[in-house]
Amino acid sequence: MTSTGTAAPPPPGVARLLRPYAGGFAVVVVLQVIGAVAGLAPLLAVVELGRTLLAPGPADDGHVRDVVLAGAAGLLVRLLFTAASSGVGHLLDTRVQLSLRRQLAARLGRVPIGWLARRRNGELAKVVGEDVSAVHPVIAHTPGELVSAFVVPLVSLGYLFTVDWRLTLITLIPVLLAVALVPLMMTPARLREQKEFDAAMGRISASVVEFVQGIAVVKAFGGSERAHGTFRTAVGDFTRSFYRMVRGLSGVAAGMQVALSPPFVLLAVLVGGAYRITGGGLAPADLLPFLLLGLGLTAPVAALGHGFDDLQAARRAVGRIRDVLAEPSLPEPVRPVAPEGHRVELRDVRFGYEGAEAGREVLRGIDLLLEPGTITAVVGPSGSGKSTLVQLLPRFYDPTHGSVLLGGVDLREVGSQELYRRVSFVFQDVRLLRASVADNIALAVPHADRDAVVRAARRASIHDRVLELPRGYDSVIGEDARLSGGEAQRVSIARALLADAPVLVLDEATAFADPQTEQAVREALAQTREKRTTLVIAHRLETIADADTVVMLRDGEIVERGTTAELLARNGAFAEFWKIHTGAVEAGALEGEEAR
Repeated sequence: MTSTGTAAPPPPGVARLLRPYAGGFAVVVVLQVIGAVAGLAPLLAVVELGRTLLAPGPADDGHVRDVVLAGAAGLLVRLLFTAASSGVGHLLDTRVQLSLRRQLAARLGRVPIGWLARRRNGELAKVVGEDVSAVHPVIAHTPGELVSAFVVPLVSLGYLFTVDWRLTLITLIPVLLAVALVPLMMTPARLREQKEFDAAMGRISASVVEFVQGIAVVKAFGGSERAHGTFRTAVGDFTRSFYRMVRGLSGVAAGMQVALSPPFVLLAVLVGGAYRITGGGLAPADLLPFLLLGLGLTAPVAALGHGFDDLQAARRAVGRIRDVLAEPSLPEPVRPVAPEGHRVELRDVRFGYEGAEAGREVLRGIDLLLEPGTITAVVGPSGSGKSTLVQLLPRFYDPTHGSVLLGGVDLREVGSQELYRRVSFVFQDVRLLRASVADNIALAVPHADRDAVVRAARRASIHDRVLELPRGYDSVIGEDARLSGGEAQRVSIARALLADAPVLVLDEATAFADPQTEQAVREALAQTREKRTTLVIAHRLETIADADTVVMLRDGEIVERGTTAELLARNGAFAEFWKIHTGAVEAGALEGEEAR
């Protein structure tokens, strides 16, 4: 076995992630320290002016002027350096967010496509969008704000200790009370409530995305009440979790706000100052610096309190980002082997999904041979394992037992780039990029010229529709190009035809097409069938008329195989399936005639 292990390398921690930007953070801190210290100059200038003006005798005009100029200069320095620190911090934030999104995009591009298919669009959108954005306060604001919040009080504390150390300790009482309350915000119960809050928010995002994407189907089939009910349930869960979180934090937060509030701090300073002054231990003029600088001593705890939610949200967001970055990539072979030909073989394949369906095998003992130049059709009732089977060929999943071989080589020994050059696929659920129609068709062959793109579009019967768009092949999907489900499928088929891979997988690729379009596509595929191995899932049994082999699946096992004529002659499971299908089609046709 030459494949690499399935475990992904451990994702970088926050410290390791930010290490390349250490120089930038150092600049932010230095600029903020200079600005914070300079910001004390106006306050100290006021203190010195108070002492000068309260001193007996006439004031020295020159000294007063120098003190005022020093305070103004300090204020100017503070404005310049804090603005520079904020600018550098926001620049770092954009670089870190860009790096995170690039890492997430790279990881999502390497994980098995089956893993992506099992995730809700809202969940991944939240990680790449909201969770990365949640890091913004920690990068752009927290370093500068915390530095300022701690430097200013420390310098102030040092100055106040030189004035009167006893009153300094009294001034610190509100800070100590607030610090004593901080652990109550980080108890296991509070952390659990915050985790439930995040989960409820994720469910709201997912339900909104699903509702918007399916709004047409919901309205057409009168399911708006049920769809709205799903959203209302998610909102109700969010409201309850938010209430529990706020209820648990409100008492602690209120206590911290009271302890750090200016009236409470001033009360402590005035009571302590009055005691010291009446006792003869402090001159009345020396109370002034405590009144001005004492309020700044509460800044660190206040900053932690105000930034606590942002810090906690960022921590949880980074955790979800790490979960995605930790998702194992599709294992790549250490020494890739090139297939010889495009003969496909499934040997004793078994497969079961992970997670909620773990332990239940969707495919059991599948043995199947697909010769070059042949079309193999897979039919069966819903839940029989058809889609799972065809998704093994482009390696959306690896079998849990057995092997899938291409040209005599296990797919796990074929490099992913080589595999996707040899296997192309068209599925019922088509997703087109927000790019031009030409770029969507040429997705697998970006160097293809316009003539090749047009030829592929003609063969897929989508060329005439593209010409009706405002800018033809240059029209952008989602902007000036709106395509129906059947038209999007034909664009996807044109993409597969242009790729011209020797193995083609079709999962209800013409499910939304009208009979004329379906016939045209079948004829286009038939023109090159001799050089291609084709595996197709069909619910419309008419589409398997050209198949060389029909495989009937039931409960994850092949119960019959052969040509359509042979299977009908056996009068077995396929024949019964055919009768049910044709009866449903005839009933639908009769109803249509009566309606007309």
